[in-house]
Amino acid sequence: MIEVVSLSKRFGATVALEDVSFQVAAGEVLGFLGPNGAGKTTAMRIITCYIPQDGGAVRVGGLDTAERSVEVRRKIGYLPESAPLYHDMGVREYLGFVGRVRRIEPPLLGQRLEEMIEICGLKRMQHRLIGTLSKGYRQRVGLAQTLIHDPEVLILDEPTSGLDPNQIAEIRDLIKRIGREKTIILSTHILPEVEATCSRVIIINEGRIVASGTPRELTSRSQGAPRVYLTVEGAAAADVEPALRESGLGQEVRLIEALDGRARFALGCEAADPEAQLFRLAVRQGWTLTELKRETVSLEQVFTRLTTRETAES
Repeated sequence: MIEVVSLSKRFGATVALEDVSFQVAAGEVLGFLGPNGAGKTTAMRIITCYIPQDGGAVRVGGLDTAERSVEVRRKIGYLPESAPLYHDMGVREYLGFVGRVRRIEPPLLGQRLEEMIEICGLKRMQHRLIGTLSKGYRQRVGLAQTLIHDPEVLILDEPTSGLDPNQIAEIRDLIKRIGREKTIILSTHILPEVEATCSRVIIINEGRIVASGTPRELTSRSQGAPRVYLTVEGAAAADVEPALRESGLGQEVRLIEALDGRARFALGCEAADPEAQLFRLAVRQGWTLTELKRETVSLEQVFTRLTTRETAES
């Protein structure tokens, strides 16, 4: 649905994007991550035809953004970080105005208005002035104007910025429902939101892509060999450690603590499903396990490693 090829953009001497390429399949929700100033918003503005690129190409639904921008814009709903709302207009009045700007014919416009008010949870607020709404409801209005012309593609830039946890959960659920039918690029700094809503992630830093994959792929790639923590109670560490080494399950076996008849080890395991094999070993040895867990790496840790490392190396 979206194809970005060797995209580049400069603002004077500042390189905003350099040779950026990626694709987003129809029906995919892509998390577009990066620190402030990484180039995310610039890329989204190019995709949505707000600014031109200096090099490369962008195609949306097979249409080149440089050659057929009007047709591309009809396919896209764009919600920038600051939603383009008129605070002195009512919710229903504003959405009708946006629909007319989008050239939705009157019979269909009435139907779309009702659908957006229902989908975005605006029924109680539809006759209120936008300026009197909470930020959470203003974001809902912003999403409604993004969706009103029924676009195939949604570009959402920090849609939950500045919201409280309850509002974030509400907007997240709304995006997940919408994502069942649309192709979405979602930019956010709230990484649990990405893990909850996105099927794939791209991390960009200093105008270049530094990682791409599903959240699970990125965390697994960053973690390397699994590290498993094992605590045995009622057995001497001097007896447990040789058995762990002889089992061949741990490439690295390290005693962390031995205290009051309890021994805790860390194992670097290459084996598939090491927890199950370690449990069976404990049964054979007659050990009492009080801990058996795998060390996990969060998407936040992956993001920090990639972006700080890339910055330090450049």
